[in-house]
Amino acid sequence: VQLQASGGGLVQTGGSLRLSCAASVRTFGTYTMAWFRQAPGKDREFVANIARSSSITYYADSVKGRFTVSRDSAKNTVYLQMNSLKPEDTAVYYCAARGGSHYYIGRDEYDYWGQGTQVTVSS
Repeated sequence: VQLQASGGGLVQTGGSLRLSCAASVRTFGTYTMAWFRQAPGKDREFVANIARSSSITYYADSVKGRFTVSRDSAKNTVYLQMNSLKPEDTAVYYCAARGGSHYYIGRDEYDYWGQGTQVTVSS
């Protein structure tokens, strides 16, 4: 599985960005997809994930109500719509995939990772 993330950039506080992650895999529908982020000097943390069925999503408390994760099986792509961005959202954002259940949010539970895309929110 190869993952290619894109869509990062510089945005002002309160602005929006949409990240995309294209998966090179024939069985996209069998993978739980997730977004993580890593700020300078901090550990990589879970942001959101979406189940294989697309009907179940889960968010970190810090982004709940502001971020929305979705997936398009026809395009083998997962998205992260980020609204009401804050300076503390500044980080490198990574998409990740795991075969199987969406119940897992630890980074060690994910087998495949994209290269990351930088999101910078200015105050």
